[in-house]
Amino acid sequence: MGRMNRLRTDLVFDHRRRGARVLVYGAALVGDFLLLRRPSGNGEWALAAAGLVLCLAGWRWAAASLVAQSALLVTAHALGAGVVPSLKVVAAVALFELAVRQSGRVPAAGCAVLALAVVVNRFGDLPGQLLPVLFKAAVVAGLPLFLGSYVRLTREAAAHARAAAARQALRAEQESAAARAAERTAVARELHDLVAHHVSSMVLRVGVARHVVMAAGPGGPAGGTDPRITGVLDDLHDSGRAALADLRRLVAVLRTPGDPEPAAAALIAEGALPDALAAVVERARGAGPAVSASVDPAVAGLDAVRGLAVLRLAQEGLANAARHGGPGARAELSVRMDGGTVRLTIRDDGGEGPRPPAPGSGHDGHDGDRDGAAGARGGRSGGAGGGHGLIGMRERVALLGGTLDAGPADPGWRLTAELPAAVPVPEARR
Repeated sequence: MGRMNRLRTDLVFDHRRRGARVLVYGAALVGDFLLLRRPSGNGEWALAAAGLVLCLAGWRWAAASLVAQSALLVTAHALGAGVVPSLKVVAAVALFELAVRQSGRVPAAGCAVLALAVVVNRFGDLPGQLLPVLFKAAVVAGLPLFLGSYVRLTREAAAHARAAAARQALRAEQESAAARAAERTAVARELHDLVAHHVSSMVLRVGVARHVVMAAGPGGPAGGTDPRITGVLDDLHDSGRAALADLRRLVAVLRTPGDPEPAAAALIAEGALPDALAAVVERARGAGPAVSASVDPAVAGLDAVRGLAVLRLAQEGLANAARHGGPGARAELSVRMDGGTVRLTIRDDGGEGPRPPAPGSGHDGHDGDRDGAAGARGGRSGGAGGGHGLIGMRERVALLGGTLDAGPADPGWRLTAELPAAVPVPEARR
């Protein structure tokens, strides 16, 4: 309701609509003269016309219009005109409009001018009626100043709130984009480390093959070595070494100062994922929560890329549970193979610790305090490194063609990720 009121205030008192407001003021004054306080003679009609002209002039010159209307009010009172009440209202409206548009000394001076006009009109009642006269002057001049200032301050506060919200949204989008880019870089670095590892193994085996072929010699079982075979092996060996050098240079570009060396890049040996997950669970237990784990042995067959993704998700999710759960928190880790999909679920009951607000889960990247806390933690988490909270986890999962859902459960928090277990292999390679 308050927001709707602010929207209406902005709509009505926007500086671009001041001309429309002045026309409304003028129409109200004409209606007053024609229907309520109809001037009785030519002199009063002249005063009424002057008041209308000054009211319309307030569209462009608000301060000058107020001063002129105050002078007109004194003149009409001196002539005993019956339009004095109407002119007094118009002058008060002019002060209100001035206070809406400007701040500082100008509206205060306008208030003083209008109050002085009221006092001058009641000068004959002084000094016996000093307090009533001053009270009337304060009401006639002070009330429109207060109301106009209130409207202006409300509009300014709304504008500042909109600007702050826009800056916050932009900052959040920039941080989210930076987290996604950092996670993509981390994934690319890990992939290049894995490829470099395999290329290094291939180069080593080609070197062994060269040695075996060269050792066979003319007296070998093959009766000699075909120079074409040695040429192909030499070329393959040299190409592999060149590719390995290029990969190492690329990894050096992707790696930021302080990152672990390739040997510590968390390469998972074939079939070692269950043991790696067990180690993650033990470390999580040391951080506080009681963690139970159920890992399908079939996940040992995942390739290195997906195995590393599952390991990262387990690390980040259990660290999240430890951070937000209380001393008695309990967490469950489940990693199952379901056909061609690997499904990871982490759920905690929250324990006695403070729970983050329930922002609603989904894939929109907005996960409230939990997401923000996870992102803050990801930048300094040890171990597998490179995590950036839920934003980073979603990006990693999305890069592998999977989905991730995180949000409040009753009780606690639940994170579920699904990844394709393998990339389809073309028929020509089977």
